[in-house]
Amino acid sequence: MARTYPEHPGEQPAQDPIRLLAIRDTPLSVDEVFAAAGDSAAGGTTLFVGTVRNHDGGADVDRLGYSCHPSAEAEMRRIAEKVIAEYPVRALAAVHRVGELEVGDIAVVVAVSCPHRGEAFEACRQLIDALKHEVPIWKHQQFSDGTEEWVGA
Repeated sequence: MARTYPEHPGEQPAQDPIRLLAIRDTPLSVDEVFAAAGDSAAGGTTLFVGTVRNHDGGADVDRLGYSCHPSAEAEMRRIAEKVIAEYPVRALAAVHRVGELEVGDIAVVVAVSCPHRGEAFEACRQLIDALKHEVPIWKHQQFSDGTEEWVGA
């Protein structure tokens, strides 16, 4: 359960700090995630944008595809609730893309707002690290030499 408490006298408690969680097969919007994580009681908002890079493990990447298990959004929520339980999160948003992506495309965007910047940095890092390691999303990389590789499967 998300904690909802005022951080300072006169501050209103957050209703539900989880403002946006989604897995989408369409291009992601940094502006949408940043806006969803906004909160007037937050002194810091940290935003992370993960993009498709042109290499991995010494090989040139041409493109990749992401796929996910039907439980992926529920796992994202579980992770978000864990971050909220550990940090004074005012607002949190996370969106991951599935489908075919090209080099440079945005694959994931997460943002966290907290009363202070240090908390926001720490909470955002925990959020993206846990999403990357615990959410059942798999990456199928296609390399320039014609080989391919599944990551996270």
